[in-house]
Amino acid sequence: MSIICQEITTPEELQACFSLRHEVFVGEQSVPTALEMDGQDAVACHFALKDDGKIIATCRVRRIGSAAKIERMAVQKDYRRKGIGQELMKYVLQQLINAGDIQLLKLSSQSDAVPFYERMNFKKRGPEYME
Repeated sequence: MSIICQEITTPEELQACFSLRHEVFVGEQSVPTALEMDGQDAVACHFALKDDGKIIATCRVRRIGSAAKIERMAVQKDYRRKGIGQELMKYVLQQLINAGDIQLLKLSSQSDAVPFYERMNFKKRGPEYME
C-alpha cells in the first residue's frame, strides 16, 4: 500500500473525487444527487488520499471569510475503519493551519460521524438538523 495525501489539481482527479462521493453519498446513503452536487465545488479546494494512484478518500474545503469549512468527506467502503479518514483529515488540517489566515475551522457532519470528528478535536455545536 502506497498512501499519498494531496490537494487535487487536475480535472481527471477531481472527477475521480466526484465519483467517489457519488458512490458513497448517492449510492450507499441514498442522498439525492442534487443535494450532493450542490454547486459549491467550483469555489472549494479538494483533497484526496490515494493508494497506489487510486483515490480512496476525499473531502473539500470552502473558505467562508476567515473560516474554513471541511465538507463532503468520503472514504471508499473497503478502506473504512483503517485510519484512512483520519489520515486525510490530519493532512487537510495541517494545510489549513499552514495557510496562516484561518481563524476558525468548522464542518457539518452526519450524526453517526460525530465521534470521528470529536476524536479529531472538533466540538459539537448547535442542534441536529436535516440538510
